[in-house]
Amino acid sequence: MVLAQPAAPPRTDIRVKTIRRFLYAEVLKAVAFVTLGFLALFFFFDFVDELRYIGRANSEYQLPQALAFVALSMPGHLYELLPITVLIGTIFVMARLAQSSEFTILRTSGLGPWRALGTLLSLGLVFVLLTFAAGDYAAPAADRAAQLIKARYKGQITVGQTGAWLRERQDDIAYAANVRALRPDGTLQGIRIFEFDRRGFLSAHTEARSAQFGPDAAWTLQDVQRSEFHTQDGQPRIERSSEATRIWPTQITAEMVAAALLKPDSMSTLDLFEYIRHLDANGQAAQRYEIQFWRKVFYPISCLVMVVLALPFAYLHFRSGGIATYVFGGVMAGVSFFLLNNVFGYIGNLQNWLPWLTAAAPGMIYSVLSLAAFSWLVLRR
Repeated sequence: MVLAQPAAPPRTDIRVKTIRRFLYAEVLKAVAFVTLGFLALFFFFDFVDELRYIGRANSEYQLPQALAFVALSMPGHLYELLPITVLIGTIFVMARLAQSSEFTILRTSGLGPWRALGTLLSLGLVFVLLTFAAGDYAAPAADRAAQLIKARYKGQITVGQTGAWLRERQDDIAYAANVRALRPDGTLQGIRIFEFDRRGFLSAHTEARSAQFGPDAAWTLQDVQRSEFHTQDGQPRIERSSEATRIWPTQITAEMVAAALLKPDSMSTLDLFEYIRHLDANGQAAQRYEIQFWRKVFYPISCLVMVVLALPFAYLHFRSGGIATYVFGGVMAGVSFFLLNNVFGYIGNLQNWLPWLTAAAPGMIYSVLSLAAFSWLVLRR
C-alpha cells in the first residue's frame, strides 16, 4: 500500500512569505533606528531645558528628578513621532532597495504593485496599533507621573494665573468652580465656588483654602468663608459665615479637575470623551477638546498613509549617492505633516471648524498625495 505524500506548498506562496518577512524585517529595523535617534535627540533637548530648574532655592528638584521627568516624557514624544519615523524609515528602505536593484529582483519574483501595497499596509496596521497604544495608554500614564514628580519636588500642578474653571448645573442652580492648583496627594488648593440662581444672578460665593474628594459625589472643603446674597423684598443684604469644614455635593471628579489642569493631548481618548460630555452638559465650550479627541482617533491611521507615500520611492531610478536627497525629502514630508497637523488644530479652534474635519484634514491631504504618487510612479510607469 502506497501512502500519498502530502502536497508541497506552492513555490509562489513560499516566495511571497519570504519576500514579506524580508520587507517586514528591513522596515522594522529602519523605523526602530530612526525612532531611537529622534527620541535620543528629544531626550537631550528636554534634559537641557530642565537644567534651569535644578538647584533653585526652596526646591528639591534635582538631577535624578529631572532625568525621571524627561524619561517619562518619552512616551508622549514616541506617540507624536511614530508616523514621521514610519515615513522616514520606510522611504529609506524602499530607496535603498531600488538603488541596489534588489526591489527589481523582488518584482521579478512576483511582488507586483498591489501585492507590495498590501504588504506595506499590513505592516502599517502594526504601526497603527503601536501608535494607538502609545497615545492612549503609555503617554497619558507617563505624563501624569511626570507631572506628579514636578508637583512633588517643585510645588503643585496649576495652569495660568487663576487655575482651572469648571461649571456644573444642579437642578435650578448653576455653579462655577475655580481651582487654583492640584497637589500630588490629590488635595485641591485655592477653591472658589460661585452659585447662580435660576435667573442667572449670583446668589452665593464660597472660598476654601483646600478641599478633598470625598468617597461619595462631594468635596470636603477646609477653612471655608461663605457669602450669601439675598434680594428678597427689595432689601439686598449679605450674610457672611465661616466654617472649619463644609461638604459640597458635586459630580465634578478628580479626573475632570486633572483634565482641566493638564494638557488635553495628554489625556486618553475615553477621558477626553467623558470630559467633552461633561462640558456639553454644563454649557461650556468643548471645541478644543473635541478637536483633540478626533485627532486621537485619526492620528494613528496616518501610519497607513505614510507607508503608502513611501512605496513609490521603490520604483524610482537612483544614481550613485542620490538616495540621501530622497531620504531628506522624506524627513521634510514628515515634518510638514507634523506642522500641518498642529496648524489645522489651531486654525480649526479659532475658526470654529467641524472638529472631525479639522482633525482629519491633514491625513486626507496626505492620503491624496500618496495615492497620486502611487498612481503616477507605480501604476502608469
